[in-house]
Amino acid sequence: MSTVLTMQDWQTKAANLKINGQAYINGKYQAAAEGQTFDCISPIDGRLLTKVASCSDADAQQAVAVSRATFESGVWAKQSPVHRKQVMIRFAELLEHHGEELALLETLDMGKPIRYSLTVDVANAARALRWSGEAIDKIYDEVAPTPDNEIGMITREPVGVVAAIVPWNFPLLMACWKLGPALAAGNSVVLKPSEKSPLTAIRMAALAVEAGIPAGVLNVLPGFGHTVGKALALHMDVDTLVFTGSTKIAKQLMIYAGESNMKRVWLEAGGKSPHIIFNDAPDLAQAAAAAAAAIAFNQGEVCTAGSRLLVESGVKDQVIALIKQEFASWQPGHPLDPNTHSGAVVDKQQLDTILGYIAAGKEEGAELVSGGEQHMASSGGVYVAPTLFSGVNNDMRIAKEEIFGPVLSVISFDGMEEAIAIANDSIYGLAAGVWTTDLSKAHQTAKRLRAGMVWINHYDGGDMTAPFGGYKQSGNGRDKSLHAFDKYTEIKATWIAL
Repeated sequence: MSTVLTMQDWQTKAANLKINGQAYINGKYQAAAEGQTFDCISPIDGRLLTKVASCSDADAQQAVAVSRATFESGVWAKQSPVHRKQVMIRFAELLEHHGEELALLETLDMGKPIRYSLTVDVANAARALRWSGEAIDKIYDEVAPTPDNEIGMITREPVGVVAAIVPWNFPLLMACWKLGPALAAGNSVVLKPSEKSPLTAIRMAALAVEAGIPAGVLNVLPGFGHTVGKALALHMDVDTLVFTGSTKIAKQLMIYAGESNMKRVWLEAGGKSPHIIFNDAPDLAQAAAAAAAAIAFNQGEVCTAGSRLLVESGVKDQVIALIKQEFASWQPGHPLDPNTHSGAVVDKQQLDTILGYIAAGKEEGAELVSGGEQHMASSGGVYVAPTLFSGVNNDMRIAKEEIFGPVLSVISFDGMEEAIAIANDSIYGLAAGVWTTDLSKAHQTAKRLRAGMVWINHYDGGDMTAPFGGYKQSGNGRDKSLHAFDKYTEIKATWIAL
């Protein structure tokens, strides 16, 4: 995938881009059953990209019925693991082949810089599909220890029909984190992308069929959560529901599962991740650069964003000064400029939310060190400067609530015990970072942090081999790694008397 295109090149490609906003069911693009659409507006400049099918209960009924039929037919589920592997690898190759198109759709749709859409989102989405495909013919079942006259088998089978509801911040990547293991395991999937960024999911559906996944195995329903999302969550013939998004919606989906068929529900929800810098951090400049990137990357619209920066008092002033300098390279720019590191936030609603939290931080007595204002308003787009608050305590809204924007709250502490207490004082438990040269302290802190992922002397590490997910109200289950297959398979015990 090329990374040498200029801003003018990307703008030319954008002008010539054909955008499809239809649903994809049983191998065909089609309008929503009730004919409704919604406007897909680019946060870059406020222009209308296309009208997107607004699916509802009727579309959910059709898509689930098709998914059930394809699953029961065995056209995909009963194929050998090695066959599904080969198809999934081809699917990944097609994502890479169409990388510039998919990256452009992602950037136009939700505002992230094209450099990251191409080298992070598309590249890692393809890797997720390929890795899951490569894994499926290497996962063995088990034989129980039995008496001589019996055989006990423990086997894993595809769960059936999976409904996947994915977020707007990494639309393609989050979809592929779900689709990789779900499809590789032999399931049929109904994918509902966020109404804020549905375009890559819609495009990807046709690539799946081109790769060799039978029509009807992957169906894509754009629309709103309170209509088609709710319909999928309540559907009696959906076996498993997987979701990435807010904790509020995650809780509601659990209720829907209980009100319907007790479908398995796997949730990756919110975060308010503590990023801890001790006095003995190995390199304060490196730690500050990581802290700035941990909140400014993807405009802060990241569930693992290191939004609470816990800094030991001895280095607090130095770290704040360094982060202020680092933020200079994270100022918003045009997302189609390959030199831009920070683009537009997803829409006006999200901009207002971020600005509201900034106002609340000021009102509650936090010190605004830098940022805090809207940028590039004349462009028609929605941009906000990375914002740094000091003098924050853990009871302030900006320290407790997930903002999903580039707002960093610096909280001072003295000693490891206080750092751990502050870090764990949250309803969330997704991720955490720790900077120290003391190996014992690093291990002790990591073990005691109530978080699903802990990074030592860096932030946001790991790859497809490591599980992704959190504790507490950050959700359950894990994406990525072999552990992800647990969400998409049933375990069966078969006992044979000889």
